[in-house]
Amino acid sequence: MPLQPINVVCHRNTSITITLGVMVMLLLFSSLFSACSGRKKELGDAITERDSLPVMDTRGVTTLVSDSGITRYRINTEEWLVFDRKNPPYWAFEKGIYLEKFDSLFQVEASIKADTAYFYNKEELWKLIGNVDIQNLKGERFNTELLYWDQRKQKVYSDQFIRIEQPDRIITGRGFESNQQMTVYTIRQPEGVFYVDEETAAADSLQTDTIN
Repeated sequence: MPLQPINVVCHRNTSITITLGVMVMLLLFSSLFSACSGRKKELGDAITERDSLPVMDTRGVTTLVSDSGITRYRINTEEWLVFDRKNPPYWAFEKGIYLEKFDSLFQVEASIKADTAYFYNKEELWKLIGNVDIQNLKGERFNTELLYWDQRKQKVYSDQFIRIEQPDRIITGRGFESNQQMTVYTIRQPEGVFYVDEETAAADSLQTDTIN
């Protein structure tokens, strides 16, 4: 009979030891889990931040760009950012751009200016925004607020208002499509023709949507 209390005491000590062990393990697992969770969160934030940053940031750029080993373009810009981790990846020229396109004889086929430009290199697509000004070899000038240049399809287009200044007249309309050289183009919704010489001028009714 005297042995029973001793056995009970020993049993209680064992229970306390097991309980303390479990509590310590739970605390350790909890700390480890919190640390891992925090690490994952920090890592996730770091990846997100890295993906939102440009891999290249160049200022005061004047450079020649080649295509298939032939120089095709000259780019002049205050700031050139490259985001290759974005989906889709793109180049950003948010402080303005001046671009010249050359033919095979290195003659300027067209010059382009815009307040902002984005180039989606995988799609070979330019998006020009704000005070877009283009001049072709014929001396014609094109002004609009939004213009797309699809190099893959070799065409230029816009769904915005456009003003075309020719040597003898000014043409306005909405919606525009052209070849890359800006020499053969169509205005989808012509609005008017205004001749530079007022004595012979008359607003053209523009029965056709095509202006060459």
